[in-house]
Amino acid sequence: MSDLLHDPTPTPLALLLMGKGADPASERGVECPGDLPAASDPGLVERARAARAALAERVFILGHHYQRDEVIEFADVTGDSFKLAQQAAAHPDAEFIVFCGVHFMAESADILTSPNQQVILPDLAAGCSMADMADIAQVEDCWDVLTEAGIADVTIPITYMNSTAAIKAFTGRHGGSVCTSSNAQRSLEWAFARGEKVLFMPDQHLGRNTAVLDLGLSLDDCVVFNPLKPGGGLSADELRAAKVILWRGHCSVHGRFTADEVDEVRVRVPGVNVIVHPECTNEVVVKADFVGSTEAIITTISAAEPGTAWAVGTELNLVKRLAKANPDKTVVYLDRTVCFCSTMNRIDLPHLVWVLESLVADKVVNRIEVDADTKHWAKVALDRMLALPGAAATRD
Repeated sequence: MSDLLHDPTPTPLALLLMGKGADPASERGVECPGDLPAASDPGLVERARAARAALAERVFILGHHYQRDEVIEFADVTGDSFKLAQQAAAHPDAEFIVFCGVHFMAESADILTSPNQQVILPDLAAGCSMADMADIAQVEDCWDVLTEAGIADVTIPITYMNSTAAIKAFTGRHGGSVCTSSNAQRSLEWAFARGEKVLFMPDQHLGRNTAVLDLGLSLDDCVVFNPLKPGGGLSADELRAAKVILWRGHCSVHGRFTADEVDEVRVRVPGVNVIVHPECTNEVVVKADFVGSTEAIITTISAAEPGTAWAVGTELNLVKRLAKANPDKTVVYLDRTVCFCSTMNRIDLPHLVWVLESLVADKVVNRIEVDADTKHWAKVALDRMLALPGAAATRD
């Protein structure tokens, strides 16, 4: 394992990035309605095992790839967000679904699971900065702008899986579909078969990379709608000329990687293969050797020849786990600095123990519930995605 895969110096910023600090101004919540066990409690692992055993088949624990090792240890299944939501739906006998991920993922699980199942997020502060960049009121205002420009009726909305249930429902109501990073191309092709333009939310980079690199459109065919500016910062003529209207959102982790870092790692690690997530900027993606979803990155490195070297542009917890799982290869982190997903890292062993022990005591905490109307229309959008060719291979 490379010496680049080290934990950050515990500065206030680094602690926040690791999920050990709090930013009350931007997070959904930073308090639990009960007492968390101390992180220093030497009995935490045994407490988690005991609670898990007591609940038996009543609970099903989902662990996202970006979670800490201490949490992944107790997951019944690991994967990307959509795979995990599907797995939850595939276990209807589990009374409780504990989703060790972020808020929009738990919402997706609640949309897909049966009414008798309860979805729980161990820490309500575990949100997603990208998903939160597209507020439903802002998206509705955007649609009004498109309507005034005379293009709403020829625009098909496509929302990335990393969006709130409200945005998925908006997409469903307006004839659009959800997409993942692995089927974004098929989703855009589906949309262009039904309309002249696409409104792609909330990740501008995935939308741009798919439109330009997979569909062959030009960068000039894409415009960025900034919800913080009047009219999105675009004129009616610019909107009418565009083929893809990108929402001004991004992943706080993948957006950090730079083209200079790709150049630098090639010098530092001769013969290295650079593999990055399509949520990275276009400048990074065009310089990489491989681009793929989280599952694709894992599969590619696992299947690679022994002795090969890989620089990975995605979340650090996953990169560290890949390095450990592939000792016959050199696996390094593309960025020299810390790049944990700060909100994903809020899910830790104390939160998991607190949730499980609460369930043992017949107390449901931090339940995530999507209202019936939102659930209906969000599922419409999800079902459209699942009807796409090759949907069985859909991954985030």
